[in-house]
Amino acid sequence: MSKLSGKLLFRIIGLLAVASLWGCSSTKHVPKGEYLVESVDIKIEDNKDISPVELVNFLRQTPNHKVLGFLKLQLATYNMSGSDTTKWFNRWVRKLGQPPVIYDQALTEASAYQLRQALVNRGYMGTVVEIDTVRRDNKKKIDVTYHITTGEPHYISTINYNLPDSAIAGIVMSDTLSFTVKPGDLLDRNKLDEERIRITELLRDKGYYTFNKEYITFTADTLAGARDVNLTMNLRRPHLSGSDADSTALHKIYTIRNIIFVTDYNPGQNYGNYDFHALDSVRYRDITVLYGEDRYLRPQVLYDACYMKAGSRYNASEVDRTYEALGRFGILRYVNIDMRQVGAVGDDVMLDAYVLLTRGKKQGISLELEGTNSEGDLGFGVGLTYQHRNLARGSELLTAKFRTSYESLSGDFNGLINNRYMEYAGEVGITFPQFEAPFLSYNFKQKVRATTEFAVSFNYQERPEYTRIIAGAAWKYHWASRQNNLRHRFDLVDINYVYLPRSTIDFINQIAPSNPLLRYSYEDHFIMRTGYSYYRTNKRMIASGALRRYALQPSVFTIRATFEAAGNLLYGISSLTGQKRHEGAYKVFGIQYAQYVKADADYTFTRNFNERSSIAFHAGLGIGVPYGNSSMLPFEKRFFAGGANGVRGWGVRTLGPGSYDAKNSVTDFINQCGDIRLDLSVEYRAKLFWVMEGALFADAGNIWTIHNYENQPGGMFKFNKFYKELAAAYGIGLRLDFTYFLLRLDLGMKAYNPAQNQERWPLLHPRWGRDATFHFSVGYPF
Repeated sequence: MSKLSGKLLFRIIGLLAVASLWGCSSTKHVPKGEYLVESVDIKIEDNKDISPVELVNFLRQTPNHKVLGFLKLQLATYNMSGSDTTKWFNRWVRKLGQPPVIYDQALTEASAYQLRQALVNRGYMGTVVEIDTVRRDNKKKIDVTYHITTGEPHYISTINYNLPDSAIAGIVMSDTLSFTVKPGDLLDRNKLDEERIRITELLRDKGYYTFNKEYITFTADTLAGARDVNLTMNLRRPHLSGSDADSTALHKIYTIRNIIFVTDYNPGQNYGNYDFHALDSVRYRDITVLYGEDRYLRPQVLYDACYMKAGSRYNASEVDRTYEALGRFGILRYVNIDMRQVGAVGDDVMLDAYVLLTRGKKQGISLELEGTNSEGDLGFGVGLTYQHRNLARGSELLTAKFRTSYESLSGDFNGLINNRYMEYAGEVGITFPQFEAPFLSYNFKQKVRATTEFAVSFNYQERPEYTRIIAGAAWKYHWASRQNNLRHRFDLVDINYVYLPRSTIDFINQIAPSNPLLRYSYEDHFIMRTGYSYYRTNKRMIASGALRRYALQPSVFTIRATFEAAGNLLYGISSLTGQKRHEGAYKVFGIQYAQYVKADADYTFTRNFNERSSIAFHAGLGIGVPYGNSSMLPFEKRFFAGGANGVRGWGVRTLGPGSYDAKNSVTDFINQCGDIRLDLSVEYRAKLFWVMEGALFADAGNIWTIHNYENQPGGMFKFNKFYKELAAAYGIGLRLDFTYFLLRLDLGMKAYNPAQNQERWPLLHPRWGRDATFHFSVGYPF
């Protein structure tokens, strides 16, 4: 696989090189009398506080994209085509490439206008933009430079508030600390717009259903030659027409009169007719449920998911939270909330809130078949998954997975009876769309807004040497923001139990006479843990037709962190009950249980230069500490290094710990794990053509143990030398971005190898078979 991947990668790289050479005449398709835009520069003449990078997006015309800052690969690809567009090859190559950017004076002048307007909006009223063009007639190319002089900015001196509506004035002025715009700030129109949005959201949470930011305006009063601005915030009257026109009219407050759930709504056929075939109407507390053919959702479930309250003033945040809660219902395919005005009571306008629901598919089943060939051992696997999305009329999601697999250990199927590996696995889980816990109030459950998951699993493995049973159970909570950019998971309890009811005589002593790590995998053990996971990003999702994709942002960050602790409750019970230790440890069900704490965190930052190129940085740190009832972390909880998402000069589980020198990757992988990890990476990414994307990367990192284990010499972490044991690698990558998924092929080369008795600097004497590693994976490494 690695040799094939390597040949493919180098063939593609060779094709790209040929394309760049073949299309070296960059003006091949530039018409006579026209010019290719070779470069576009922005120069700020008098202001160090503004970077030209911030203004690039305001340009209406930019040069052809450059890979690595100098190679116009897409243009070169386009130039491989001939002038006859009736030939399929020419049309195909042009689709892969990018046509030459022909200089357009109108677009250049429009760019200058946009640059000036952007700086005026930031408070630099006297901005001047001059255009400088340099034509190279002999090469049919042109260079464009925008020289910008910003002058001194305007500052807000005072702020006055013209708010004729006393009720709104009281709300706006009640929290001056939250004001976005304050005296002393630049006269930045973007900040003014943020303030308009903030006030709009504040008022819409106070009952002003029809209020929008257009009702808030600002007036700037400046004196000639002065840079101080007297700013006035104005509140406009509501839009009225005809006989209702009144210059003294006030904005209305809206109150929700009724909340009606329509459970069988068809948006394509019944829009506006909400009781179209209501065979059943149920009143539950302060909501009404209009059912269609059946009551597939219980009224209490709908009431618990509704944050709006009949008789209360309209609150936009409560509407959003209702959307969020109903969005967790797997049985629902469509959710919409329609507010309808139904008269007035006193000064308040009354609304009926119609919550429109369209059910989705209730049940589903899938079958998976696979064949395996592990170093000549043939086998197959069968998997079956069943889902029920509305188990008890509360949108509970039942998931049942069953799998069986067989593998012949003799290289063919002749060993079906005596020399084979059999596995039977099953997992059953149920997920509730709300927080489920005994003895907690309704108000608390509504505030948490979490889904609850219960799951049990069972895995039976049988080989000639042993029989192993792995069982588990978990109780977990998940909750996230509506945009899904903030996610939490709390594992209240997660139990993992490994039991070996049968093994051949002296099997463990034969395979691992002095290796505690390997022995641990084939001995009975018990883990009872509690954990918490945190995820945060500033990525923004936008709708694109029927699809949703991430918006292009200048900077994107992602934070992932986990923490878990195991064995503390069991240790406390053992100590309080006076349980006796066996072989230096407490046991439960006759099995020693693990006790440890573990923390893990990753931070990723991506700087997008434009739609076609970016640079990404990643840092990861983790540590696990056994204590009390354990002298070593469980093998499955330890860290490993190398692989497609680690230091890519090494294969998975072939690096570390520390300066540990693995003699054989097959037999030593069990020792190449640790209690501490550190990962550092930087990667430059650039779109090439079609769906192809190239990358250059450099990685550094390693793992270490916190104790000096006999079977892992050189693996212990020490502050005075760990930096000398950071492995380093570099490489190139090719990715195929198909929007829905991304295929990744990376070639990593060792640069510095911390292992003892090995060449420390392969970078100086690289050898292909020894120092190169190919990785094929799905998705970005970070």
